[in-house]
Amino acid sequence: MFIDRKAELGLLEERLKRGRAEFVVLYGRRRIGKTALLLEFIGRHGGLYLLARETSEAENLRRFSERLAAHFNDEFLRKNPLRSWDAFFEYLHGKAMGERLIVAIDEFPYLVKGNGALPSILQEYWDLKLSRGKIFLMISGSSVGMMERLLGYRSPLYGRRTAQLRLRPLNFFEARAFLPGYTLEDFVKVYGILGGTPAYLLEFSDGRGLEENLLDYFRPDSFLYGDALFILREELDEPRNYFAIMEAIARGKTTLGEITSETGLERGTVGKYLGVLIELDLVRREVPVTASWKSRKGRYHITDPYFTFWFRYVYPNADLVESGQGDALVELVMNDLPAYLGGVFEEIARQFLGKLNKAKELPFRFTKIGRWWHKSEEIDLLALNEREKKALFVEAKWKSLREKEARGILRDLERKSELVGLESWGRYYGLVAREVEGKEGLKEEGYLAWDLEDFEEGLNGA
Repeated sequence: MFIDRKAELGLLEERLKRGRAEFVVLYGRRRIGKTALLLEFIGRHGGLYLLARETSEAENLRRFSERLAAHFNDEFLRKNPLRSWDAFFEYLHGKAMGERLIVAIDEFPYLVKGNGALPSILQEYWDLKLSRGKIFLMISGSSVGMMERLLGYRSPLYGRRTAQLRLRPLNFFEARAFLPGYTLEDFVKVYGILGGTPAYLLEFSDGRGLEENLLDYFRPDSFLYGDALFILREELDEPRNYFAIMEAIARGKTTLGEITSETGLERGTVGKYLGVLIELDLVRREVPVTASWKSRKGRYHITDPYFTFWFRYVYPNADLVESGQGDALVELVMNDLPAYLGGVFEEIARQFLGKLNKAKELPFRFTKIGRWWHKSEEIDLLALNEREKKALFVEAKWKSLREKEARGILRDLERKSELVGLESWGRYYGLVAREVEGKEGLKEEGYLAWDLEDFEEGLNGA
């Protein structure tokens, strides 16, 4: 099943139409859908898909030779496999001189582990031969750190790629298509548990209740239970300290001081580890949307709901899973889920406003959006257009609100807006909730109000 990735496919197809040599680097965390994207693209346009294995160089070359021989019906190559990467790229060059040839090499870092000179060999062939033909070469990898080193200034491949795509998890609205049988309210819960990684979403069935799916998650042999450890240990050299930091963030310790106090690590050590987590897109740093990125008010959040959920509930309670008491963990999660989903819903509301912004369905087009806070005061979402001097203040609540309660939240939002310091700006006030009673009446008074019903309309209209 191939779902979404319309933007990524569109970028690849746009480059394909140009007709010239292309060298595209595709990377992203494991399970994110890189292979599915490559296979979909090749399925539409033809070409070769070559999957590297963590084996010897000779074995990878033998397997690649088999694929090339079958694709080109080359009996000589079938009997005489390629014996070097020079021979491999020379063969591709010969086949791509006269006609378009699409080649995808998946898990390219495995090949580099087998031969550290491979990036230099590819650089030479790209510069002298491949770039002069009609090849459409794509290399892909799951080790984010290694792929970014291959793209870095010191790498022989620096400056050779014609495009790069970093695949990230699907957003809430894109991921919805995986489990259409769930109500939107239940899918908010699922998204808070699994995030937008396709492989994780495929592990849940919308023919079963949430608690049934969680029981399967909380088993020692579960893919969902074990994959977080697998991915993090693949990317991180000292997982223990990184795990302590991510667990602290998942429990709501979001400032550098709070994380330092919670973990017992030195402040400088925490800062260094946070820098690595940010580079790997596992953690993000936020400052108030009106502040400079240099602000000392930075807060840290885990980027993917799957890891937030895993570090908040699964990692601290691994003993329950390992001892076969998954049902006890399900009960713990279901009792705490409403509180946990507050932060998840805030991010979903941000994505929803982004959709409205793109569709020009807001009072103005915003150019930046984020949280705002100062001391004990906080605004969930503040969208700004600094050129037009317009601001949209929004509260996101994972609750069903009566009209009186909704109006009280909006009035308090007006009060908090005075603290931001945008006196001469045009101001708008909005509310996003699970359900808002009297939405139309609030809109007639000049407020903006949305709930899951509006999300559903947006999905149906997409």
